[in-house]
Amino acid sequence: MPSAEISERFLAALGPHRGILYKVARTYGRSPEEREDIVQETVAQLWRAYPRYDPAFRFTTWMYRIALNTAISWRRRERTQTQHLHPEGEELLAGVAAVDAGEDADVVLLYRCIERYADLDKALLMLYLDGQDQREIASVLGLTPTNVATRIGRLKERLRADFRAAGHL
Repeated sequence: MPSAEISERFLAALGPHRGILYKVARTYGRSPEEREDIVQETVAQLWRAYPRYDPAFRFTTWMYRIALNTAISWRRRERTQTQHLHPEGEELLAGVAAVDAGEDADVVLLYRCIERYADLDKALLMLYLDGQDQREIASVLGLTPTNVATRIGRLKERLRADFRAAGHL
């Protein structure tokens, strides 16, 4: 298949689902620059993997897998490179920037809570909040649907506790 045709098919498949890229980047990136880097790296990884995409499976499942793996790997690389750097007031500035951007205070709090969770828990919550069912989440993350249901239940309780502690419930 000619390269131009592959490119067109890739862009046509990616286009309607590009919001996934930004959701994943928002979950794993701390600043707008990091989020943009994650999106760019994910698109590059999707492009490299596209020739091996099996149309028998949902495109979004394949895309989530690659996007999550890319973001988690990127985050780990960043942590390793910057583990000793702690800019003063970074959390405060991130909160101010989010509120200034017109985001709802509950949404800002939700992302702050999720930011502290382990990578797998972040992925679970992101997929759950995106409306994916347990079977789909299990397929993306390589877990059983029962394990997904149990973990989501625990994460919902943890989020409720975090929101109560912040005075939002």
